[in-house]
Amino acid sequence: MQIGIFSVGDVTTDPTTGRTPTEHERITAQVRIAEKAEEVGLDVVALGQHHNPPFVASSPTTTMAWIAARTKRILLSTSTTLITTTDPVRIAEDYGTLQHLTEGRMDLMLGRGNTGPVYPWFGKDIRRGLELAVENYALLHRLWREDVVDWQGQFRTPLQGFTATPRPLDGLPPFVWHGSIRTPEIAEQAAYYDDGFFHNHIFWPASHTRQMVALYRRRFEHYGHGAADQAIVGLGGQFFMRRNSQDAVNEFRPYFDNAPVYGHGPSLEDFSSQTPLTVGSPQQVLERTLSFRDYVGDYQRQLFLIDHAGLPLSTVLEQLDLLGEILPDLRAGFAEGRPAHVPDAPTHAGRLAAREEAAA
Repeated sequence: MQIGIFSVGDVTTDPTTGRTPTEHERITAQVRIAEKAEEVGLDVVALGQHHNPPFVASSPTTTMAWIAARTKRILLSTSTTLITTTDPVRIAEDYGTLQHLTEGRMDLMLGRGNTGPVYPWFGKDIRRGLELAVENYALLHRLWREDVVDWQGQFRTPLQGFTATPRPLDGLPPFVWHGSIRTPEIAEQAAYYDDGFFHNHIFWPASHTRQMVALYRRRFEHYGHGAADQAIVGLGGQFFMRRNSQDAVNEFRPYFDNAPVYGHGPSLEDFSSQTPLTVGSPQQVLERTLSFRDYVGDYQRQLFLIDHAGLPLSTVLEQLDLLGEILPDLRAGFAEGRPAHVPDAPTHAGRLAAREEAAA
């Protein structure tokens, strides 16, 4: 089980002070947060991709490479790589290079994004977003597995005798997660290719998450990749912790009430009861997170969003310290009763060993 954090790279005014961090502060904060995540023992840090204000996550591979150079163990991922508006050739080569630089200490999550104006900036039509996701990944999948590719599609110029360079490290393409909040076709895509499925799980009730993950698992089995409970699943989540639960509620409320994505909507209490957002004590976060298994089964990756809504860097680092304290109990809880046939979270080393074992 991999436990980590993800960021969307938002630049948001702190509602308690009225101060807005600079882009420079926000970019360097992401690096400091990643270093802290490794320090407290987390497994993964994932960065988003956005090309519009108020975000600073326009070049995730650059930031990931810098973080990799400043860390030793933590795995770098994305949340999300825009498969719709980013040329799959660029994705193949940029992330292929990153795979070599990190010695395989990376993977990526593909998604369509949720910002409409970005599509025309890159010459794309948002009304064809799903078709773009399907076709572009079909090409990316081949670019990493075939040395020479001939390609004819709807959304980019044809390729004739094209080789994406560098070739994947050890001949093993980076592991791919397909991220979705509400789209069954993306769960189908992940199942078809025997890839991971990541359900963001931060805005919707447990019933919706259960439905999406169950669909992916059924289709994974349908395509002959293994039993349904062997499919590779990841979930998002949110928390805010203080030693005393009421202190957590009081401190987080102004951030929640003014957050760009859900502020000025449901109350903190209503949102917490209807989604996985947990605001309270470390014990409450521990118990709530372990309950996710009740409706998705045993899964492989849990990522938390904790550096958003204007929270200052010092507070985010404190949240990571608290997460580090409950990390051993989270690991023990997720391991308890886990069947032996359920696969571990994917890593380059683990996948390489499996490939070699299968070939022996």
